[in-house]
Amino acid sequence: MLNLDNLAKLGPQWWMVRVARVNRHEISDLLARAIARGFPDMEFKVYFPTILEKKKLKNGSYSEKLKPLFPGCLFLYCVLNKEVHDYIKECDGVGGFVGSKFGYKKRLINKPKPVSAEEMEKVFQRAKEQKQLHEENFISLEDSTNTNSKQDKRKSGDDPWASNVNHLAPGATIRVVSGPFSDYTGYLKDLDHTNEKATVGITLFGKESFVDLEVDQIAAETSRL
Repeated sequence: MLNLDNLAKLGPQWWMVRVARVNRHEISDLLARAIARGFPDMEFKVYFPTILEKKKLKNGSYSEKLKPLFPGCLFLYCVLNKEVHDYIKECDGVGGFVGSKFGYKKRLINKPKPVSAEEMEKVFQRAKEQKQLHEENFISLEDSTNTNSKQDKRKSGDDPWASNVNHLAPGATIRVVSGPFSDYTGYLKDLDHTNEKATVGITLFGKESFVDLEVDQIAAETSRL
């Protein structure tokens, strides 16, 4: 006969728990609270690996949604015995522990199988890699969106770069029209077409200094003598 109390002899272990796919984020929180209430002196961890999906909507706003890396399951770290096992199985949304069947055909009992430290390390690593990959993809998408927006502005004639670029050349006199150096006059030292940056020379405290500004922060005036 299977004695689930023998599982406690293994000490603290990671266990995989099946959960409902509906409201799974809420289930992980509810399970953690239920365990804390039922076993206030027991040390445990509930790990539900997710990534935060970000999408840019047509109106320019962003939507955020948690996406589980292992749909339908979560990981529980604790000392498991029959009392804890049966208590968790009765929690709403929990389908039981992942393990192997034990007993006769008409009366099969599921024996929870601990997840090894090596396997859990792979789970943690995968969660880390997926999070980094998603963040990189989102940044790439954001950069692409910003580039397209700038190109659209140039076509429509609303972009300061489009209106200034034909009048800006090294040596040209410029006026700073926005930012901390607003209303300063100086001259253009260098123009970075790729990053749309301008290095300008202005006089600060009686001394000529060079500052890097966005191209839309300056406006061409007359050629520097």
